[in-house]
Amino acid sequence: MRHEFHVRVGPAAFRIGSDWRAPIDQMRALYADYPAADFTDFTVRLEAARFLRRFLRPSAAINGDYRLPDAAPLPLGQGLLAAEMGMNLQMALGWRRQLILHASAVEREGRALIMTGASGSGKSTLSAMLGQKNWRFMGDEFALIDMVSGDAVPYPRLISLKNEAIAAMQKHAPDARFGPLMQGTPKGDIRHMVPPAPAIVRMQARAKPALLLFPRFGYEPAVREIDAGEVFMRLTQASTNYVALGEAGFEALTRFVQNIPARAIDYQSGEQAEALVNQLWDQLA
Repeated sequence: MRHEFHVRVGPAAFRIGSDWRAPIDQMRALYADYPAADFTDFTVRLEAARFLRRFLRPSAAINGDYRLPDAAPLPLGQGLLAAEMGMNLQMALGWRRQLILHASAVEREGRALIMTGASGSGKSTLSAMLGQKNWRFMGDEFALIDMVSGDAVPYPRLISLKNEAIAAMQKHAPDARFGPLMQGTPKGDIRHMVPPAPAIVRMQARAKPALLLFPRFGYEPAVREIDAGEVFMRLTQASTNYVALGEAGFEALTRFVQNIPARAIDYQSGEQAEALVNQLWDQLA
């Protein structure tokens, strides 16, 4: 590739290549505090679908070790998003060292809070907000669960903020570093935020999962219990590699469900969500 960038995030190392300089320069700026990778687990390539697409209405096709053949290219102005999507794709389809949950995670005093839910549930925004308080941000896209110890393994990528969450986090974290505002993406407006420094400095420090939450934004504040069977089924759907891991994945997920209390919370604002999280956290033995 004409332009390259290597970076390590938690246990995974990436090589990002591009036909254009701009996305790589943006990656270097936002990942400046992350360690460089001496070797890589995955390669992501941003390539012009046709030669002329490098120059005329340039658009980036997302390729790499793993790819989706039918995925539409993104405009070059959304090249940073394309690189981030490519990194997500490699992890989702190729990672086998830990059980992957599509979830966010934060840590306090060595214990981890895992939050998962459908797109729009607010888990990314909530983890970002908690990461600005007395929690350590561990990740907002994937929660990695060690299949032997059950530990939560940090994977603190850039925080992907969407639509209304962008202004909310700019208010809560005015001193944070933000990437470019990308409008009109397939998921609306997107802006990436660099995690707080402790998340990057301590991204090798694992934590013991202590609470699983299923947040739901836009409803009257409430806390609901969820039975183990429903939790198990929801998490099989939230995992990108559960099937590929086979028996090891089944055993790891079974232990997780048996040992970690789970609750669903409804909320209408970040303040309400934070209050519910603190209330449930204080109730832990």
